[in-house]
Amino acid sequence: MATLPVRTCRHCDERRAGRARGLCWRCYLDPQTRGLYPADPRAVPSSVRDYNGGSAPPPQLTSALPGSPEKVAELAKRALLGMSLWHPDDVQPEE
Repeated sequence: MATLPVRTCRHCDERRAGRARGLCWRCYLDPQTRGLYPADPRAVPSSVRDYNGGSAPPPQLTSALPGSPEKVAELAKRALLGMSLWHPDDVQPEE
């Protein structure tokens, strides 16, 4: 059985490309580098635009706890509207 060739990162061409957009982890985690390579439209629902930061904070904060269904729904709503996902005054988990 033939093995598939190992793809290298589209940006640095040094490490194995294991992330979306054909990037390695290091390049994918850098927002500027990630922004150079558009997402595969087949991997993202057409209702969610590809944006990479730079958005204004959402106009309203949420009191929903992180990880709760309410918080996930709020994050999905913010993503659909192209807003930043995080408001500085959103509820934080208790330590």
